[in-house]
Amino acid sequence: MPTGNRYDVAVVGGGVAGLSAATFTARHDLETVVLDAGGSILRRNAHLENYPGFPDGVNGRLLLDMMREGAERAGCVHRRTEVVRVTKAPDGFEVEPAGGDRFSATYVIAATKNAVDYLADLDGVTIVDRGKTFVDTDERGRTGVEGLYAAGRLAGKPHQTVVSAGHGAEVAVTLLEDDDRPFYHDWVVPERYFTGRDREVPPGCEEIDETERREREAESLATMREYFAEPHPDDPEMHPGVDTEDEE
Repeated sequence: MPTGNRYDVAVVGGGVAGLSAATFTARHDLETVVLDAGGSILRRNAHLENYPGFPDGVNGRLLLDMMREGAERAGCVHRRTEVVRVTKAPDGFEVEPAGGDRFSATYVIAATKNAVDYLADLDGVTIVDRGKTFVDTDERGRTGVEGLYAAGRLAGKPHQTVVSAGHGAEVAVTLLEDDDRPFYHDWVVPERYFTGRDREVPPGCEEIDETERREREAESLATMREYFAEPHPDDPEMHPGVDTEDEE
């Protein structure tokens, strides 16, 4: 468990990119906190389509709820707060929220949509202005500051939910590699898949027997039935630039 507000990874932003990244780092034993100011753009979506696994689409707010629970089940801590400043520290970074105690972390993943002001005190961060602001990264999400990564829209990725989710996962895997943690890939396989070929189970993988497989499947089905039993209670959020005062 983390000591106080000290974590291995601080993820700034609780949208799909941030939650995806946090799920992977937490699953692989890095103490991870998501600092979420709320207001993910996905909450404005009337009905999310073209997301794999949902042939008729899915409620975007429901998807965020499910992703957040997945990250928390992986061991991630979620904090509802806005980050106003990230600064370099001898052992990583200091992360300052708008109110409350500071967080410290060895690594930071910036996963806000286009907000960059909180990175202003970090030498080496290159901001790209293309009408909206982005953080310049390499092909794996690394910035010009060692230990600082950017994921999703902030890294200039296309404005599609599935792309942001995938890039968040890729950035997390990059971080695991940079941390020199043994990692093959995140894969749960049937019993003897590796050991039946006289291979050790690779780091990040897990073999489970048939009883465990059925138990996990049953739990998964129960969870999905609960999530999809009723329509999501929240309506889509409107773009802040739309005047809704005259609407009845």
